[in-house]
Amino acid sequence: MTWELKDDRPIYLQLMDHVKRQIIAGIYRAGDKLPSVRDLAVDAAVNPNTMQKALGELEREGFLYSQRTSGRFITEDESMIREAKEALAMEQIHEFIEKMEAIGYRRDEIVELLQKVTEEAGQ
Repeated sequence: MTWELKDDRPIYLQLMDHVKRQIIAGIYRAGDKLPSVRDLAVDAAVNPNTMQKALGELEREGFLYSQRTSGRFITEDESMIREAKEALAMEQIHEFIEKMEAIGYRRDEIVELLQKVTEEAGQ
């Protein structure tokens, strides 16, 4: 997953979202060691202090935990990860429905389109 940072909101929030999505997607699994702050900052092309702030916030939220001399690790609470995944999915679905309604689709038409696309994808 590439780091796509925009000017529309604080960088540290975007970094948090990116790492959280990597956890949710299973790129980082429960209990995995996270790369160092410096390595992540280089990869994302951001200041290490900004990355440190993002990771600190993720730690406060419970997605990460620190071990003094070993670094940061992904939470081992798999139910937390599942809940975050479902919350993100629901957010995406709501946004999709709002956009479809904004261009004139009714809910039943949206469902029909989704069924059609799902059937086509299965072929």
